[in-house]
Amino acid sequence: MNIYIEVASLSLTINSSYQAYLILSHACFIFQSNMISSIRIILSLGSFLLLFISSTTAKTSFRPKALVLPVTKDISSSTPQYVTQIKQRTPLVTVNLTVDLGGGYVWVNCQHGYVSSTSKSVACGSAQCSLFGSSSCSGDKVKLCGGFPSNTVTGVSTSGDVRSDVVSVESTDGNSAGRAVTVPKFLFICGSDVVQKGLPKGVTGMAGFGRTKVSLPSQFSSAFSFSRKFAICLSSGTINSKGVIILGDAPYNFGYLNSDISKALNFTPLITNPVSTAPISSLGEPSYEYFIGVKSIVISDKEVPLNKSLLSINKNGVGGTKISTVNPYGILETSIYKAVSKAFVKAVGVKTVSPVSPFGTCFTQHEIGSTQMGPAVPDIKLVLQNGVVWDIIGANSMVQFSNIDVICLGFVDGGSKPKSSQVGFIPMTGDQPTTSITIGGLQLENNLIQVDLARSRLGFRSIFSDHSNCANFNFTSSV
Repeated sequence: MNIYIEVASLSLTINSSYQAYLILSHACFIFQSNMISSIRIILSLGSFLLLFISSTTAKTSFRPKALVLPVTKDISSSTPQYVTQIKQRTPLVTVNLTVDLGGGYVWVNCQHGYVSSTSKSVACGSAQCSLFGSSSCSGDKVKLCGGFPSNTVTGVSTSGDVRSDVVSVESTDGNSAGRAVTVPKFLFICGSDVVQKGLPKGVTGMAGFGRTKVSLPSQFSSAFSFSRKFAICLSSGTINSKGVIILGDAPYNFGYLNSDISKALNFTPLITNPVSTAPISSLGEPSYEYFIGVKSIVISDKEVPLNKSLLSINKNGVGGTKISTVNPYGILETSIYKAVSKAFVKAVGVKTVSPVSPFGTCFTQHEIGSTQMGPAVPDIKLVLQNGVVWDIIGANSMVQFSNIDVICLGFVDGGSKPKSSQVGFIPMTGDQPTTSITIGGLQLENNLIQVDLARSRLGFRSIFSDHSNCANFNFTSSV
């Protein structure tokens, strides 16, 4: 149908199930669309409006309840990373992004080859710019919004313009991938070659899933008005083995015999760190990473003796436990690491061997048996603040080096003397952490992790216990 927009003197009526984006523009034009709705726009004399409608909402009344993204493990770089994929720009191109569970935004390298007819800069002082918190202005005549893209794998940060562009992903009903949907003005920060360095080949940015209004899940939730929750299930495989991220409300039907795993989750409250843990932040800004309350650690039914004050977050943002996908292995403050290592070695009952970097506690592999849950070692139990227990089984606690017959405890000694300039930020060198316990990518693999921001809680479950794994989601489109 044709939509006519012309100058007149009455009121504005929009009959549509989707959001229309209205910006001052031309006085009179004809916009060709097949949107199933009627729009009557009558403007006062001298007013000009331009109507932008996403390709999905223009073509159909379909409103997704949930979206799905693939996530794969990449070990080609020095640091193993988990990579997802979206389509962006006009025309659409595939963009690979490293998943940062605690990251505040999406950034993409715009330095080379970023071509799009729908890319728009964001004005400084605009409502969109204010969503980024720590921002800056650039330009002589027209002030543009700027942000600070950070590579949280390497710790490198730069500056870049904030832009909007088309982004397309697939919807889901929880059983398989569905039709693609589009957000016409998805916000992101432009990165550069400097900040991209350290990401795997073909990966040109990072997708932040943290507690901000401009994180990837928050923008999709706002665009389609679905629940502020998402689930992530990382696969341990690296070849033809896709894990899955589900945004919004949908069953997680990839458990045993395609059962819905969401009904069997354990939950614990999310905790807010009052001090930012980002490499660059404003004074007084809280962290947008995900923290939970660990009260004790138990190995072989015995509580590990710890300095319990390290398990809480103090006024300077130091301490506590966070969940991270950019740290491939768990990281423990030195005294916690030593106590856990000592208790673990005693429980295993096998002599240690020379460690393999970056690990400090290793054994001869053939002396450690195997089970359906991975290497036959004692579970490491994290007792959480509401009494729920997170069992870290052998598959999530051990790293195998089969070529040299060595197997190591998959936690790194992170140090014990945080710098004030690094509050909350743990560099991948493993030096001077401020977060006492980091649950890393290895510990998350083949666990379904649900972040429910509306209820401020985290759900978790090892799907090994359901005789399944995170690579079981059906990415074959049902449309």
